[in-house]
Amino acid sequence: MAKQASDAIKRQQRAEALAATLPPLLAAAERVASTVAQGVHGRRRVGMGESFWQFRRYQPGDEVRAIDWRQTAKSRAVFVRELEWEASQSVWLWRDADPSMDYRSRPDLPTKRERAEILLLALASLLNRAGERIALVGGDGPPAAGRANVGRIALALSTASARPEADRVPRHAGIVLLGDFLDPLEEIDAEIASLADRGVRGHILQILDPAEATMPFAGRVRFEDFTGREEPVLVRRVEGVRDAFLARLKARQDGLATLARTAGWTCAVHRTDRPAEAALLSLFTAISGEVTGVPAERA
Repeated sequence: MAKQASDAIKRQQRAEALAATLPPLLAAAERVASTVAQGVHGRRRVGMGESFWQFRRYQPGDEVRAIDWRQTAKSRAVFVRELEWEASQSVWLWRDADPSMDYRSRPDLPTKRERAEILLLALASLLNRAGERIALVGGDGPPAAGRANVGRIALALSTASARPEADRVPRHAGIVLLGDFLDPLEEIDAEIASLADRGVRGHILQILDPAEATMPFAGRVRFEDFTGREEPVLVRRVEGVRDAFLARLKARQDGLATLARTAGWTCAVHRTDRPAEAALLSLFTAISGEVTGVPAERA
C-alpha cells in the first residue's frame, strides 16, 4: 500500500512537471511540424467502415452522426460507434519511457526522451493536419482527429509508459515507435513480430545521444546503467574499447534494421545533436507512402 501511494505521488509530480512545460513543449513541436509541413502534401482520406469494432465515449470533435443513440440511451454518457475500417486507418504513436531515455551527454543537448516527445507531438500535429486519426499507446483516449487531440496526447505523455504490445493496437493500424532500442534484440523482435502478425504497419526511429553514437570519451570512465539493472562499470582506458563498442552498436543497428525489413517496416536513426526536422520528414514521408525504403539518417 505504501509503495502504491509513493508511486502515485511520483506520477502526480511528473504530471505536474510536464504540465508546467506543456506550452513550450507544444510550441517547439509545432515549430518543427510547421517547417516540415511546407515541403509535404496532405494525405487526407475519407471513407466509412463496414464492421463494428467498439463503443467509446463521445469526445469533442467527433461527428454527431457517429453517435450511437441506442447505446447512449442505456447510460448517462454519450457513446460513439467505431467501425473496423476507421480503427485500422488510425496511427498510433509510442515513445520509450525507459530511464535510459533521460540521458544526455552535454547540458546543451536535449535528453533522448525530450527529443522523442518533441518528434511525437510534431508528428501528431502533421498527421492531424492531414486528417488522420491518431492515438498514444498507453494513453487514455481512442484514435481521434482535431487539434484538441494533440493536446490530450501531450498531457498523456506524463504517465504513458506502456509497451507497444499487439493487443493495444487494432489490426491493420499504423504505429510509430520512438526510442533508443537498447533492449535485447530478442525482446524487440517479439514485439515487432506480434504487431506485424496483426497487419500493423510500423516505423521505427532509434534516437541516440551523440556520445552513444561515437564514444568520444578518453581516459578513465565510469559507466552507469540508468535502469539500475546492471552494476556500474569502470573502464580505466576507454580508448581501448572504443572500436569494440562501435562495432557492437553497428551490429545492433543492422539487427534492428533487419527486424524492421522482415516485418515490412521502415527504420531510421536520429541523433539528438542534429535537427529534429530531418527525422520528422523521414517519418512523415514513410507514413504517407510518398517514398519507399526511407534511408536511415546517418548516426
